[in-house]
Amino acid sequence: MGQILALDRLADRLAADRAAGRTVAFANGCFDVLHVGHVRYLQAAAREADRLVVAINDDASVRALKGEGRPILPAADRAELVAALRGVDYVVVFSGPTVGDLLTRLKPDVHCKGTDYTVESVPERAIVKAYGGRTAIVGDPKDHSTRDLLARIHDSARP
Repeated sequence: MGQILALDRLADRLAADRAAGRTVAFANGCFDVLHVGHVRYLQAAAREADRLVVAINDDASVRALKGEGRPILPAADRAELVAALRGVDYVVVFSGPTVGDLLTRLKPDVHCKGTDYTVESVPERAIVKAYGGRTAIVGDPKDHSTRDLLARIHDSARP
């Protein structure tokens, strides 16, 4: 099971991993209601390096990105669920609209984004390029979304 760590502790852990010759991949998202698309994305990201860090948006940033009524699950629960997935080594909760500050601090070898992006459309690509990392587009086609899943649940609950 992956470990949920504060940023300073995570940075220390990654330094030790790098000293042991391990590479680091980084993925991020809200992971509000975990679904198969999330699992496939994270398992593909894990194949990009020896260690996988997953950054999870805090509750305020999910609300800002997704709107009122979200997140469905609080950040602590989402972090625990993601940490339990095979291939996830470390989980950190972050605030803000992007992971630019985390990337600058942690400098993962590979920044992984889902197939709803192209390398050129990843907001943090310049940050990653500046420190010598690479960006990888991973996972299956974006045929799954929490929004669609919630709509299906809502529709099935109607009399």
